[in-house]
Amino acid sequence: MNASKQLLSQQRQPLIRFLGKRTIPSKIDHTPQAHPAAPTHQLPESFAAYRQKAQQHGPLNQQHHFSSGGIGGQSGASLGPVEAGKGNYFDRSELPKRFQRLAWTQAEIEAVESGGASLFA
Repeated sequence: MNASKQLLSQQRQPLIRFLGKRTIPSKIDHTPQAHPAAPTHQLPESFAAYRQKAQQHGPLNQQHHFSSGGIGGQSGASLGPVEAGKGNYFDRSELPKRFQRLAWTQAEIEAVESGGASLFA
């Protein structure tokens, strides 16, 4: 009881000390600037000029239409066979026998369906 009185009587002192009063700058420059890590350190001339050079999953400056052979214009079969590389598998059934899923026994099925109670009854 005496220990709690002593702890409560002490004033809490924050561990962070702030230096001076918070001030808001009077003039802030909002003009566009290149990112400090940008490779050219300059802004593009226009968005259209940027888009001509930009790449995202392929060139952005090509005009694709759905019916003219662009996205979805070709069937998946026409793109050629898709095969997993050596040591890679698409499905667990393609793995060697020791890594394939084991068949459930009737006892396991009953244990799951009963919530495990059938194991002790």
